[in-house]
Amino acid sequence: MIETEQKIIQIGSSEGITLSKKDLARIGAKRGDTLKVRVELVKKHSSHDKLLTEYASFVNKYGTTLKNLADK
Repeated sequence: MIETEQKIIQIGSSEGITLSKKDLARIGAKRGDTLKVRVELVKKHSSHDKLLTEYASFVNKYGTTLKNLADK
């Protein structure tokens, strides 16, 4: 089984993905073979989403300490 993330690229007048020779060799596939493919869209996190996640983690870890400092 190959698990990889690929970008959709222009292939002639179509769009598609490619698989490396190394990955194909790993599963013993060659040109002309038929492959069963399962795809799902990978949602990229925006920098804003990442910031919110990091902020939530920070507050979870240090929230009580920050509140105690603010109350002094």
